[in-house]
Amino acid sequence: MTLHSSAGLAAREVLLTADPAQKVMRARKSTRNWRKGQLEHAFVQDLPDVPARPDHPELLRPGQMPRRGKGTSLKRRIALIHALAHIEFVAIDLAFDMIARFGKEFPREFCDDWFRVGAEEAMHFVLLDRRLREMGSFYGQLPAHDGLWDAARDTAHDSSARLAIVPMVLEARGLDITPDTVERFRQQGDPLTAKVLNRIYNDEIRHVSFGTKWFEWACKARESEPYRHWKNLVKTHFKGGLKPPFNDSARHAAGLTREYYLGIE
Repeated sequence: MTLHSSAGLAAREVLLTADPAQKVMRARKSTRNWRKGQLEHAFVQDLPDVPARPDHPELLRPGQMPRRGKGTSLKRRIALIHALAHIEFVAIDLAFDMIARFGKEFPREFCDDWFRVGAEEAMHFVLLDRRLREMGSFYGQLPAHDGLWDAARDTAHDSSARLAIVPMVLEARGLDITPDTVERFRQQGDPLTAKVLNRIYNDEIRHVSFGTKWFEWACKARESEPYRHWKNLVKTHFKGGLKPPFNDSARHAAGLTREYYLGIE
């Protein structure tokens, strides 16, 4: 793999890579190159509206997705892990699109944080795909949700909106629901998956904290009040509203205090 000349070019190459294994490799390589000082803090203009996607999984709109149901069967557990693996796969692109699209608006530390996020999302995907293979399945065997990139498309024009919706709403929602999911896998006699999800949960607290940090940085630069501006952006760009219960302790650890989401649910 050749070295890249800039953070923007390296991030764009990740976005243009469809094959999951190759995307993971490029995400890791780009992050190493950035950390070693081999990429300039420079960016490109021609970014894809939608990242490259593999032939499988088949991508369906939310209303077309088959219901997983509840219970302890292996088939249901595989379906849930597959859905989570797809979320992590899309999250790789969300991190690198953040770098390529908005890095020029922020100091270098912004790229430090989002290269780290991108590499960790790649690691999360690998852990979940490996778990699927251990259970006799693989990423791509089942259909997946095609609506996950909608938030990126809707906020491509505004870094504050992207930060408000992707890490501070969508990833924060993962903090709310993952502890119960971890416990469910433990009760179903699957401690290996529970351990993977707990690792992801701890990393996602940090990812949400990066979103909150840079959202507040942008608000300070634009002289806007963070809580009010965030609520306005959520009302504009997030359909359906926020739904409790909220994991207040994890959100607080990420800097997403109740002043943000109190009264907006």
